[in-house]
Amino acid sequence: MKTQSIVLSFLFIVFSAFSVSAQKKDPTQKKETLKVWGECGMCKKTIEKAAKDSGATTANWDTESKKLTITYSTAKTSNEKIQQAIAAAGYDTRDLTANNEAYDKLHECCKYDRKAAAAREEKKEPAQHH
Repeated sequence: MKTQSIVLSFLFIVFSAFSVSAQKKDPTQKKETLKVWGECGMCKKTIEKAAKDSGATTANWDTESKKLTITYSTAKTSNEKIQQAIAAAGYDTRDLTANNEAYDKLHECCKYDRKAAAAREEKKEPAQHH
């Protein structure tokens, strides 16, 4: 009986050690959040799919904040590659602007105020009245 307890204890310790080592964070994993313009649930699906297809292991785009949270392995892809895929799908990102052809292919409910237009609006000075 004592031998059985020792063997079971040993197996438990070995199993615990393996499960802890399996849970250690992969040093090539990176988590980032970036701005992606879009409008609706259809946009969410397309943006997240483009990110995952370009190598992101997880992708979650919030329709309200327009923030995409991605996790990816730096050994397999990069932030730039993920943003390129999203822009190719028709969506402006923090660093890239989708070309007009890709944007024009978006469904009508997915048409958003373009990043460049938003930047111009922010730079405009208030109208002066004389």
